[in-house]
Amino acid sequence: MLPSTTTSKVSRWDQHGREHTVRVQRSGPRRTIRCDTCGWRKPAQFLPWLKAEEHLAQEHQATVDPSAQGPQ
Repeated sequence: MLPSTTTSKVSRWDQHGREHTVRVQRSGPRRTIRCDTCGWRKPAQFLPWLKAEEHLAQEHQATVDPSAQGPQ
């Protein structure tokens, strides 16, 4: 039986209100993270979501978590 592949994502907004997304793809024990904005990708066995957040902050200055926003 093939391992199932699941994908989740980490989204952050930059100071200009643009959304940047890094997808975490999991296939069995392996995880790969890929940035939709710049195409950067990296294998990440441990803490892939933390690495995704670090990439968004460092490369795109995207640090605003849209899910943390209250009603407008």
